[in-house]
Amino acid sequence: MATHLQGSLFDQTDELRLGTLDGIGRTVLGSGAWIDVLPGWLSGADALFEQLAADVPWHAERRTMYDHVVDVPRLLPFYGASDPLPHPVLVEAREALTRHYAAELGEPFATAGLCYYRDGRDSVAWHGDRIGRGAREDTMVAILSVGTPRDLLLRPLRGGPSVRRPLGHGDLIVMGGSCQRTWEHCVPKTTRAAGPRISIQFRPHGVR
Repeated sequence: MATHLQGSLFDQTDELRLGTLDGIGRTVLGSGAWIDVLPGWLSGADALFEQLAADVPWHAERRTMYDHVVDVPRLLPFYGASDPLPHPVLVEAREALTRHYAAELGEPFATAGLCYYRDGRDSVAWHGDRIGRGAREDTMVAILSVGTPRDLLLRPLRGGPSVRRPLGHGDLIVMGGSCQRTWEHCVPKTTRAAGPRISIQFRPHGVR
């Protein structure tokens, strides 16, 4: 698949290497929700982007909205708990997240969903990961982003100011506590020039 990635000026290496999670910073959002953010957790992220863009079996989906069937504006695959992940560093990332959050989460990160945002026309609408246990239990969703940064927005479900985090080039965000039930998040469309980005979402079993 052809891509036009503008590489990061701060990550000029093809060696894939995860940093420590000890320096991750937490922001308390309210209503029991929080986010942890760690810029540049993965070194060599642009090289991983190129490999995933070329090797992952991306596919488009169509969904029914308001009595119409529409194209989902991004490409996807989903890897269940028993499915081999498309790159060894993603296995390493999932294991590192499981170790770091063991005391809070109490279970491993199990699945991985990938989203390929090809340009500014690709997006994901406001939502919470509330299919399954996320609708009634506190949980975590960890997102590793590679490629060109795109804004991830979060807003409280009952109204209030939003939070904006640009994510790409190996950045990590973890949404925890009640975040999936009491907040929503999205990647909005943009008319600005936007290069391609891939996000990898790690979730516990039974959360989508």
